[in-house]
Amino acid sequence: MTLQQEIVGNAMQMAVVSLQPGQTVYCEAGKFLFKTTNVTMETRLSGPSGGGDQQQGGGGGMGGMLRQAMGTAMQVGQRALAGESLAFQYFTSQGGEGTVGFAGVLPGEMRALELDGTRAWFAEKDAFVAAESTVEFGIAFQGGRTGRSGGEGFVLEKFTGRGTVIIAGAGNFIDLNPADFGGRIEVDTGCVVAFEEGIRYGVQRIGGLNRQGMMNAVFGGEGLSLATLEGNGRVILQSLTIESLANALKKAQGGDKQGPTGGLFSTHAG
Repeated sequence: MTLQQEIVGNAMQMAVVSLQPGQTVYCEAGKFLFKTTNVTMETRLSGPSGGGDQQQGGGGGMGGMLRQAMGTAMQVGQRALAGESLAFQYFTSQGGEGTVGFAGVLPGEMRALELDGTRAWFAEKDAFVAAESTVEFGIAFQGGRTGRSGGEGFVLEKFTGRGTVIIAGAGNFIDLNPADFGGRIEVDTGCVVAFEEGIRYGVQRIGGLNRQGMMNAVFGGEGLSLATLEGNGRVILQSLTIESLANALKKAQGGDKQGPTGGLFSTHAG
């Protein structure tokens, strides 16, 4: 059953989802806006398994309950380590068609991605808004040099299964395919919203440890690293980064300590 949804608005978009009787959608805590009275809401620590909404129980008597509890604990531990919300909210329509509204937390666009079961999608931390119960939400950790150097790229959200998943970002979106640009693009690490499985994500240092490399890092506003995206597949970028938004708000409040250099000397929010 396809999720019927409409993304409305301009500077701060929202997703209005129409649920058929018995259909379930879930969201990250804090992304819910409104619902009709015939839509039930339940908050759980466990996420769906990808094959449908996973209710309490799990079969297998005490052993099944223990396995389910351990699985839930692992999911919660992963999300806590990644800095994600610990709980999900589930919405199910009862006795007729229902409506639920969701939104992101920053001014910007939203996008509905359709998963057909062949390719997973990866997204930046906090991009997830809502999804059908047939879509599994997971955490992907980028290890090694990528994790240590990438900043925003260390933790990614991963979506698998079949169905619709709704994501949100800051500013406006642009869709690119690295294959159209020689197979590789380089972007600010904070501009990556989401990309399809098959795209190779990495982080590289800007220039070498020479005069121009240090000029880029100190005065260029990008710090020491750029994200690299290689392969053939969809990539979604955003025009506004959280760091640039935070610095603009600081400047407007008279608390900007970035000075004229930006880059390496910029003041990070949080």
